[in-house]
Amino acid sequence: MLTERCGRKRCTTNRENRSLERLVKQNRFKNLGELHKEWTEAGVKASRATTHRRVNEFGHSCRIPLVKPLLNHRQRRGVLPGLRRRRNGLLPSGPKYLFSDESKFCISFGNQGPRVWRKGGEAHRPSCLNSSVKFPQSVMIWGAMSSADLFKDADFIFQQDLAPAHTAKSTKSWLNDHGVGVLDWPANSPDLNPIKTLWGIFKRKMRNKRPKNADELKATVRETWASIPPQ
Repeated sequence: MLTERCGRKRCTTNRENRSLERLVKQNRFKNLGELHKEWTEAGVKASRATTHRRVNEFGHSCRIPLVKPLLNHRQRRGVLPGLRRRRNGLLPSGPKYLFSDESKFCISFGNQGPRVWRKGGEAHRPSCLNSSVKFPQSVMIWGAMSSADLFKDADFIFQQDLAPAHTAKSTKSWLNDHGVGVLDWPANSPDLNPIKTLWGIFKRKMRNKRPKNADELKATVRETWASIPPQ
């Protein structure tokens, strides 16, 4: 004879659980202690461990947030046409593109900043992104990537963002004098640049490195870059 076991009764109601989920969605950057405090102050009787279990049951995990530049309204309007052109396949397919970008690498990788509660597939949601304006001191590295060997064939279009060093008259004159075509690029739009994926691979490989000074950091960066296969 089979019998059903009811199990231990849950200490929180569905209504209380929904109120906790609203707290998470209101501010994804609250830590567990803050969520537990606000939830219990509303009259819910639950332990910190229960709060953690309920948040996990919603599908949220505590992650390190992605970082995006802070865009103003004008810059967003400049990014959208490029996104639509890329989505609709309107970018020219004939020329070869050389994508470039700078990235900063810190001597210490220990401080990873605040964490965010998010579900799978929510990494790029605005409420889950960490907007940053200033960065800690670090070594600036410039890199470029292409799907073709551009050193043997000079027929390519160069991509760079609109950083002041790139838009300076001297830079534009040098590119023009050397016949380098430059891809039109909206301001503050790293999401369009495929090299961002490469930087992600790069920094994951660098995560456990502990260079002690700038010279060791530069050497580590070169070694890591060389270790990434073309595939």
